[in-house]
Amino acid sequence: MSRVYNFSAGPSMLPLDVLKKAQEEMLDMGGSGQSVMEMSHRSSEYQAIIDKAEATFREIMNIPDNYKVLFLQGGASTQFAMVPMNLGNKSKVADYVTTGQWAKKALAEAKRYITANEIASSADKTFSYLPDVDKSMLTPGADYVHITYNNTIYGTHYNTLPDFGDATIVTDMSSCILSEEVDFNKFGLVYAGAQKNMGPAGVTVVVVRDDLIGNAMDITPTMLNYETHAKNGSMFNTPPTYAIYICGLVYEWIKDMGGVKVMHEKNVEKAKILYDFLDNSKMFRGTVVPKDRSLMNVPFVTDSDELNAKFVSESKAQGFVNLKGHRTVGGMRASIYNAMPIEGVKALVDFMTKFEKENS
Repeated sequence: MSRVYNFSAGPSMLPLDVLKKAQEEMLDMGGSGQSVMEMSHRSSEYQAIIDKAEATFREIMNIPDNYKVLFLQGGASTQFAMVPMNLGNKSKVADYVTTGQWAKKALAEAKRYITANEIASSADKTFSYLPDVDKSMLTPGADYVHITYNNTIYGTHYNTLPDFGDATIVTDMSSCILSEEVDFNKFGLVYAGAQKNMGPAGVTVVVVRDDLIGNAMDITPTMLNYETHAKNGSMFNTPPTYAIYICGLVYEWIKDMGGVKVMHEKNVEKAKILYDFLDNSKMFRGTVVPKDRSLMNVPFVTDSDELNAKFVSESKAQGFVNLKGHRTVGGMRASIYNAMPIEGVKALVDFMTKFEKENS
């Protein structure tokens, strides 16, 4: 059976080299005579795995020394509560920019614990753009401002970080982490679920500045306190060991490919191929304003629901899977993460060209 081109938004495709490496080591990891799935998380063998994963992640993403890297469970959605519980501890006020479904959920969850103000939203146009925001819109004395850096469902991305002055910026980078260089000094906390561009489902990476740890609300459960995990090297309890191992292999793959800068260059090239086609097509069109387009998630539609459904069906038959768009947008969505080869994007465009000719 040949592998398909998987355009899923998550869980998404993984690099073939990573899957082959995991396959080779499935029964015997590094001469240990056991699979990583079977290892005690307290063993020296596993400690070496998680230490290497963190070190490689720090290297390729250039994480400053005054930031902790935590491998946590509960998905990025658990961060919707952990962030206000741990950071909303002074004024108990925070500002949120609503740019999609996950941003809406983050705001709603924060309101359970603190005063969370929605300072801007793009819901009026189905989140097809990013609203203009700056420091003048922030609540004086707010503990932090939260943005969703890349909106998986709607295909928008902060191609320029808003000027929030000295405010502590918290951001969800679930669907764009590892795809571009990031200056972490501009953020107080960054979180990302792994299953989109970093590894399998089951682990969420949090990068948090040291001074933001240790001030959680009294009601914060032990497992939702960043300090718990920072003090215990992400192993207060049994971590998602195998998922972290695969993330480590992905980090090594990116390093071997030339690093995050090279990944970004490849992503720009892939996205340009697809967006150029959409901009010149008489049948298909992108749904996002050009200046806010994501390199990772590309939603597009035709003017006919029937044609959209036909395209999804026929594309699947040709080996292009998971192209159906989110129900709130309709149409199609191609997620072209790091692991998607340029050949996959070119093949998709060739199929779209053929489909347009046959259905015009």
